[in-house]
Amino acid sequence: MIRTKSGAAALSVASNSLLIAIKLAAGAVTGSIAIVTEAVHSLIDLVASVVAFVSVRKADEPADAEHPYGHEKVESLAAAIEGMLILIGAGIIVYEATHRLVAGAQVERLGVGMAVMGFSVVANLAVSTVLARQARAHDSPALEGDAAHLRTDALTSLGVLGGLALVQATGIVAFDSITALVVAVAIVTAGLRIVRRSSGVLVDEALPDAEMDRIEAAIAAARTPEVAGYHKLRARRAGSRRYIDLHVQYRSGTSLERAHELAHEMRDEIGAGIPRAEVLIHVEPETSLRDPHDDPGPYRAG
Repeated sequence: MIRTKSGAAALSVASNSLLIAIKLAAGAVTGSIAIVTEAVHSLIDLVASVVAFVSVRKADEPADAEHPYGHEKVESLAAAIEGMLILIGAGIIVYEATHRLVAGAQVERLGVGMAVMGFSVVANLAVSTVLARQARAHDSPALEGDAAHLRTDALTSLGVLGGLALVQATGIVAFDSITALVVAVAIVTAGLRIVRRSSGVLVDEALPDAEMDRIEAAIAAARTPEVAGYHKLRARRAGSRRYIDLHVQYRSGTSLERAHELAHEMRDEIGAGIPRAEVLIHVEPETSLRDPHDDPGPYRAG
């Protein structure tokens, strides 16, 4: 049973290596461009798996003098690289499939190709399920991206299987190239989605509304009569870690020691709702409120 990020990434590397070998062999035997494009897709997945394997190990390294905030963003960088590799692979597929449509091609021994595609569907679904489970358990963007690759590969392999079945049933070889183009569209969609999500983390995009709501609920739960309000709430993600900071105002007469104690309680409450969160609270006097007479409850200010 695989329980670590590195183990899941290593499984993906082994699976993709095997699939590349049998797809290339099947492509050579059948002459199918759709199968060859699937081999290219698996080659990209292999590179992505290697990147994921290296990045999850690097991301787990503790903070050091040169990286005082840790190495978690390495995973998001890896996911962005994976997404770009997918787009490059899609471009190669489009070029080759279009060339085959124009120049024509011969496809034979379809039974071999269909068997290989069927095996690829089962293998990728099994491995992607393991990766997705570990991605959720460790909140790993790199494993999440790798799992998405393999799910896409399973779907495209299923599409290629259908295309080969059409060629066998109708004798129209063009279905092979058309299937490859459809596969390319699916690959582009997956690549753009991964690049979008990973780039958001790299540019310190705010956390999703659902997580921000949990943070605000935690702040409300930790509020005491000494707390006048809060503002400048910000939160971002780096790998599986969240960084949250805010300014909390305390009423006149609250000692620094008491404000510090309450800030720690609020930090712990936020951490209970947002796993792996690093919370920084800036303590302010009540006079820093925009309107000291307006105090119906906690508020956020820009």
